[in-house]
Amino acid sequence: MDGTAGGPSLRVGIVGLGYWGPNLLRGLIEQPSVDVSYICDRDEARLASFSRRYPGAKATTRYEDLLEDSRLDAVLIATPVFTHFELAADALRAGKHTFVEKPLAPSTDEVNELIELAEERDLRLMCGQTFLYSPPVREVKRMIGADELGDIYFISSSRVNLGLHQRDVSVIWDLGPHDFSILLHWLEEMPETITATGRDSIVPGIYDVAFMSLQFPSGLVANVELSWLAPSKLRRTAIVASNKMVVYEDGTPEPVRVFDRGVVYRDPETFGEYQLSYRSGDIRSPQIAATEPLVTELAEFVRLIATGETSGDLELARQVVTLAEAAESSLAQGGAPVKVAGGAPVAVAGYAEALA
Repeated sequence: MDGTAGGPSLRVGIVGLGYWGPNLLRGLIEQPSVDVSYICDRDEARLASFSRRYPGAKATTRYEDLLEDSRLDAVLIATPVFTHFELAADALRAGKHTFVEKPLAPSTDEVNELIELAEERDLRLMCGQTFLYSPPVREVKRMIGADELGDIYFISSSRVNLGLHQRDVSVIWDLGPHDFSILLHWLEEMPETITATGRDSIVPGIYDVAFMSLQFPSGLVANVELSWLAPSKLRRTAIVASNKMVVYEDGTPEPVRVFDRGVVYRDPETFGEYQLSYRSGDIRSPQIAATEPLVTELAEFVRLIATGETSGDLELARQVVTLAEAAESSLAQGGAPVKVAGGAPVAVAGYAEALA
């Protein structure tokens, strides 16, 4: 970083121009203090296409070119999940600030190693958890924090569409980090157990549908449905609480709707008697700021580098990977509940015996 002549002071390179990389590239171009110095991809035809659109960036198929350039400050990685750890570790060892698309790495142990590398070299490490910067997600977080909803009973989430099938990871690693990060951000607690069932309907060994149940220490239950096999795209989460209920649906004109609805239970005065009253009030759609989460996220990465601060979301990124590992472990064990809070995923004792 030099900041000479009032021009861009942060030189960055982006690796991976497939599905999400072009979005990162567009977002970086909008950062006034950033100079996109390199674009990197193994696909020469794809690389040539982006090179024509961004002639100011050096196009290369060699990741080593970025690591060997001492003037390059930061690397952004948007490659397949199984490559995240190796590419990020190499970038940190080369002295580059590093941004990695979700998930941060394919295992909790590798996440821990990346965090240690960044700390040892006083470099900024950040995971691309875009939904944490989404205005609708933040509005729901505000309502929960202000106790506007009351006690949360359960959460139900669906993230489904037709495609894109990944070659290297299941739908849990592809789509799951979105919902995991949102839930952990909202609730500020890790589940005690997770149970996952699913099916590899199209490609043997690659689960394209998964149904997960998360049990939290507070008693809250969350169900998450993920699928690459659905007739239409749906990004919908419903929160059912004692005072109000909320539906968050990404990509709609009214992404957050608050329902003043609920059930009131009165203790019975005599044996066998109980009373329920149902409350059905207004439906409100709060005004949501029209800011792009990706641009806000990248601006935060730039700010962290400028200030030397550590990302506050690294612990959440680690927890997301732990949840994905636990869900995969549950799948591999035929839907066994797996403990996830406080360590490595371990199947709940007695589950196999109970099925026998």
